[in-house]
Amino acid sequence: QAQLIESGGGLVQAGGSLRLTCVASGLTFSNNVVGWFRQAPGKEREFVALIRWNDYKYYADFVQGRFTISSDSAKNMVHLQLNNLGPEDTAVYYCAAAAAMSYRQADYRYWGQGTQVTVSS
Repeated sequence: QAQLIESGGGLVQAGGSLRLTCVASGLTFSNNVVGWFRQAPGKEREFVALIRWNDYKYYADFVQGRFTISSDSAKNMVHLQLNNLGPEDTAVYYCAAAAAMSYRQADYRYWGQGTQVTVSS
């Protein structure tokens, strides 16, 4: 059974940075598309970024160059670097794995439990 675990969330002031990490067991990231999603309080979960192992990256429009997704094949990890954070970025961030390229949540079979990112103004 595949399992995804996120880490790296926390409390940061506006303008600050965090690095989120997603590690998988029972699943090889290089054979999948890995996406990050987020859910803010009172809002629906939304797509943030995805990576198809080392050859394609795609970001939601609201990222505007502030976030960077990357992969570490040796450790079977995917990272999401969050820079220039604002209060609007406060959310639970989830990583997920899909068999094919998609930004739709329904296409992602495996999900982590999420990590909380809180940005104070």
